[in-house]
Amino acid sequence: MSDLLNRLGYLQTRRDRTPNLDLARDLAARNDKAGIREIAENMWNDNKNIHGDCMNVMYEIGRVDPNLITPYAGDFIKFLKSKHHHMVEGAITALSEIAKVNPEFIFKNLAEIKRIAETDSDVAVDKSISVLTHTSASSEEYSASIFPYLLQHLSSCPRKHLTERAEKILPAVNETNNSEFIKILKKRLESLSGSDFTRLKKIIRMAEAI
Repeated sequence: MSDLLNRLGYLQTRRDRTPNLDLARDLAARNDKAGIREIAENMWNDNKNIHGDCMNVMYEIGRVDPNLITPYAGDFIKFLKSKHHHMVEGAITALSEIAKVNPEFIFKNLAEIKRIAETDSDVAVDKSISVLTHTSASSEEYSASIFPYLLQHLSSCPRKHLTERAEKILPAVNETNNSEFIKILKKRLESLSGSDFTRLKKIIRMAEAI
C-alpha cells in the first residue's frame, strides 16, 4: 500500500474521519494533483473501506477547492449508480462543489442529478438540491430549465424538510422568479409552526427584498 493511502482512516484503524480530512486539506494546500489522482483512482478500489475513505477525501478536497476535483466529475456521475449508498452520497456531495465552478457539466447531466433528488436518502436529496441550485443560479438559460423543478420540489417535499430546502434554493431566486417562489412558500407556511414558521417567514422576506 502506498504511503498516501496509508494515511486513510481505515488503514490507520481509525473509526473517525479526521485522518481523511487532514489528508484532503494537505493535498489541496499543496495542489498535489498526482496525489489527488491516486486518491481518485482508489475510489474504485475493491476494498469498500478504502474506496469509501477515498470518496470522503475527494469531496473534502472539493470543499477546499472544487477545481481540484473537477477533472473527476465524470467518475462522480458514474458513482451515482453505485449500490453503496455512502458512495452515492459522497459523489453527489462532490458534485455539489463542482457545480459552483462547472455548472455546464452539471447541466449536461441533469437527468442523473434529478434522479438522485427523487430518492429516499435525505443526505443525497439535500446535496442534489444544492447541485441544482448552484447550476440554476449560474445563468438565465439554466435557471429557465431548472428553477421550475426546484419549485415543484418545494411544493411537494415533506414538511419537515421544507424550511431547510427553501434555504438551500434561495441563492437561485432572482427578480424574475421570486414571485412564484414566494407564492409556494406562503401557501405551505400555513402548515408550519414554531421555529420552522419563523425561519420560513424570514426566507420569504429575503425573497421579497430581491
